[in-house]
Amino acid sequence: MKPSVTSPLVLFGAFDRHNFGDLLFPHVMTALLPGRPFEFSGLVARDLRACGGHRVSALGARPPPASLIHVGGELLTCAAWQAAVMLLDPAEAAKAIVHYDDDPVAAAEWSTKQLGTSRSIPYVAGRGAVAPGGRLIFNAVGGVEWAFLTAAQRVEVKAALVQADWVSVRDHVTQDALRAEGIDVPLCPDPAVMVAECCGEVIRQHQQQGAVKEIQAACPQGYLACQFSGEFADDASLDALAQGLSQVAARTGLGLVLFRAGAAPWHDDPALIEKMQHRLPPGLARLFPSLHLWDICALIAASRGVVGSSLHGRIVALAYGLPRVSLMPPQQGGRPDKRTAFAETWEPESIPRSVAASQIERAVMQALAVPASLLQENAADLCARYLQSQSQWSGLLTP
Repeated sequence: MKPSVTSPLVLFGAFDRHNFGDLLFPHVMTALLPGRPFEFSGLVARDLRACGGHRVSALGARPPPASLIHVGGELLTCAAWQAAVMLLDPAEAAKAIVHYDDDPVAAAEWSTKQLGTSRSIPYVAGRGAVAPGGRLIFNAVGGVEWAFLTAAQRVEVKAALVQADWVSVRDHVTQDALRAEGIDVPLCPDPAVMVAECCGEVIRQHQQQGAVKEIQAACPQGYLACQFSGEFADDASLDALAQGLSQVAARTGLGLVLFRAGAAPWHDDPALIEKMQHRLPPGLARLFPSLHLWDICALIAASRGVVGSSLHGRIVALAYGLPRVSLMPPQQGGRPDKRTAFAETWEPESIPRSVAASQIERAVMQALAVPASLLQENAADLCARYLQSQSQWSGLLTP
């Protein structure tokens, strides 16, 4: 008798670039689906194991799999131009932006060549990406900027979703947008709510060594883990951030640790973090040097709370029952905000949502005053909700 063969599960997402949440998703998924072989696919081939990620292949470089799982993230509205730029190194990205940003037609042609696909929303793979009879899963995906897609982009994404075997979304804004298109799908918390449950041991190990251990020794009264993207580069935002964080530190005695949650283009700029450190009182803030996934998780887990623009910085804090405050970029205007959408969908009203830089002090003090029991109950509830949702589609997977 031949031994049984289990087909690999192909996990598909934006973990072909350095972004905190995207690097985390495959680890959570492999922990929650034990006993199966996995393959990891993005838009391009990359090896991000040195920073805690995976060796990733380009989706089109392999035969169609029996099961393909979109593992999470803001995939439904990530356009090809955005995806292509974020997969470059910073110098190449700057050149591409200068050359193509004002020419949509040329940008589309360049993106197709860069990515090897003509899909306008390339992190959404349709039925053609799986073998006949295979399973196509969309797990807790996001798309809060659905209204800003072109009609052609919406048609492309809808075609993939209606052909899928399972679709869940991570926030009410995305759910409402799809419902208006005639696609009614359930809510599921972002997979990162499971990080403490699935990856707690490796995170504890990283708390006890290296950069995180040094930070804890340097901040005996505790610290806030602080992060902000390049969207806060203007002087007014930096001044407001520095003032608010300085006041929080003075009132609480907590240290400030400045970290980066993503090194891909349009994410976190190390020069900007240094500018922030220079605006703060001498010795108050420390730069966290590591970009390793587990070091970042460990830094958050060992903190007294998180202030930042990273959605997954917030969600990892949630998973550990910690206070959190999200920063609203000054350019956001009236556009939907994925941080606000997630918090409105899943978190108690007493926990601050997204705030402007000028509101940091009030929001952080409010967050620090939320009872620990409420934060822990919220974390446990979302773990249970996530597992309930996953149980509904995991049984569909092709053996």
